[in-house]
Amino acid sequence: MSVKFQKVAVVGRHDDSRVAGPMTILVEHLTKAGVAVLAAEEMALDLPVERVSATQLADNADLVIAIGGDGTMLYAGGLIRDSGVPLFGINHGRLGFLADVTPDDMIVSVDHVLGGEYTTEARLLLDANLQSADGSIVSATAFNDVVLQRHGTGRMVDIEASVAGQFVNTHSGDGLIVATPTGSTAYALSCGGPIIEPQLDAVVIVPICPHTLADRPIVIAAGQEIEIRLLEREDTQADIAVDGHSLGAIHADGKLTINAAEKRIRLIHPPGYDFYGILRSKLLWGRDNRRRNKEAR
Repeated sequence: MSVKFQKVAVVGRHDDSRVAGPMTILVEHLTKAGVAVLAAEEMALDLPVERVSATQLADNADLVIAIGGDGTMLYAGGLIRDSGVPLFGINHGRLGFLADVTPDDMIVSVDHVLGGEYTTEARLLLDANLQSADGSIVSATAFNDVVLQRHGTGRMVDIEASVAGQFVNTHSGDGLIVATPTGSTAYALSCGGPIIEPQLDAVVIVPICPHTLADRPIVIAAGQEIEIRLLEREDTQADIAVDGHSLGAIHADGKLTINAAEKRIRLIHPPGYDFYGILRSKLLWGRDNRRRNKEAR
């Protein structure tokens, strides 16, 4: 087999038994195929790999393989975001929309990829900038979503959203999600947002528990800047999270702007990748509910 990728970095929760075993098998297989394998210095598994810091994995590899769930894929995405190195996911998590290769297909799929038999797709990222009243800005990049959520109290927040300089709506409720097509199958989906086909240059804005049922999700072109402000109310405050990680608090005198990032993450898929097949599998589309209910008794 002619190996296309000469240096492969492996990423995963090595302290999880569901990941440690398959990771060991994968590393041994890659080594036998003549591939140099890299892993983070903190990985506790005793494996024949070259150790580098986690932040340097992408700089020293031709390919990153993530073993785990979508959380692991998001973590790996953060490591490769600025490098252009492609990412390949093997699902050993629970739901797993991003890591699409099943454990049973791991070795066969890896061999296809090493031999150059694969497809690639570029996934949209979002740059989030949170500006405070003093002009200071904190930034982060989202693979999945940027979430504004009410802080602490049971009170609603009032959020003013604009797109490309045009006022869209004032949302009252628990918050607002701005998601990429990748993130459309995550938190946004659970809040009633639509599923967006991954290759679309689009972003979805989804209210969280809106006060009125007329406040619905909206899909916009990705090239437009989104500006979000928190309207003044007594003790009003909300928190901003990017891919589940805190970016900071937003107050009525601050603002959050979200834009499509210049760089994208390249995902690799083995032959036979079927996005709609993944949706059918994960969301149980096409199943006979009467039969499933009967079997559950």
